[in-house]
Amino acid sequence: MPPVPNASLIIRGLLLLIVAAGVYFFAGFLVPVLAALIIGFASWPLYQRGVRACRGSTPLAASLALVIVVVVLVVPLTLALHYALKEASSLVAWLLEVNRNGAPPPAWIEALPWIGETLATYWREHLGQPHALGDWIQLLSGQHIGNIYRMALSATGDVVNLALTLLFMLITLFFVFKDGARIAGQLDTIGERVLPLQWQRFSRVVPATVSATVTGLGLIAIGEGVVLGVAYWVAGVPSPVLLGVITGFMALIPGGAPLSFSLVSLYLVGSGQLWAGVGLFAWGSIELFIVDKTLRPRLVGGPVKLPFLPTFFGLVGGVKTMGIVGLFVGPVLMALLVAIWREWLHSMSAPPAPNAPPLPAPARSDGADPLA
Repeated sequence: MPPVPNASLIIRGLLLLIVAAGVYFFAGFLVPVLAALIIGFASWPLYQRGVRACRGSTPLAASLALVIVVVVLVVPLTLALHYALKEASSLVAWLLEVNRNGAPPPAWIEALPWIGETLATYWREHLGQPHALGDWIQLLSGQHIGNIYRMALSATGDVVNLALTLLFMLITLFFVFKDGARIAGQLDTIGERVLPLQWQRFSRVVPATVSATVTGLGLIAIGEGVVLGVAYWVAGVPSPVLLGVITGFMALIPGGAPLSFSLVSLYLVGSGQLWAGVGLFAWGSIELFIVDKTLRPRLVGGPVKLPFLPTFFGLVGGVKTMGIVGLFVGPVLMALLVAIWREWLHSMSAPPAPNAPPLPAPARSDGADPLA
């Protein structure tokens, strides 16, 4: 008689198969779900105030919170990216023209103090000849400049895919607001069963880490991009919206914002606008000092302050995997990994609890020794 299969193994195999099928079919929704969770974690304290103001009506509070997110976050970022892409189109056209015919070094590069002549010499040697720019791009990336241009057009022109991702994110965010407390309770039940000793610490570290990371990286980067973008416009820099967006992205990396406005200040100095360059550099330095000394400690203040390397890896890996949304998803995931790692080290280095008297062994119904 053949052996009867174990019923529990069959059930577990079926459950694993169902979970694998679910992951396969819903993998396309990973980006909007992660984005919605990040926004929900970061805005949860404010949302709780909204629930109290709505007298406990979570559907009404979730609807109002969703409208606020669209007005405050989605619409401004969409407009900024739209104008940045319009300004970038002229830059791409100039790059194609330079690659086709070559170009002499700009006057502002030659006018830079100390390094201008050296940079102009390198420009003449490597970019002054026709197709030199394309050769350098092919050497660095392995692709022709035309292929990169077509890839950029396809990436930025897929408006339908971006709109669907945004729509799915907003729908998910509504239910995160509406049912977040109930979902958190269910996760606590499962987590306490799986990790009875560590779950309470981990479950409290995760929301605080996400909130601190999004606040510290996201809001401050957006603020610096807006403030410095306005400063670029006042100083008369070409394409101020594009440079403001680039500065906001660079501000996600430690030291990225100072590098951005310093390069723009050098451009102004080399273009003959000495006082505009000096004023922009002074304004950026003052703004950065105020943010680092007053706003950042109050806004961040979470359990995890990411070092440079995890932040950089999170940004690059997030953008490579998830696109623009990965700018925020990647650092948050790295922050969670760092938080879990530190909590694990803390639990291992913590002194052991004092020895408690052994609990009496439960009596067995048959009267036999339980250790036998």
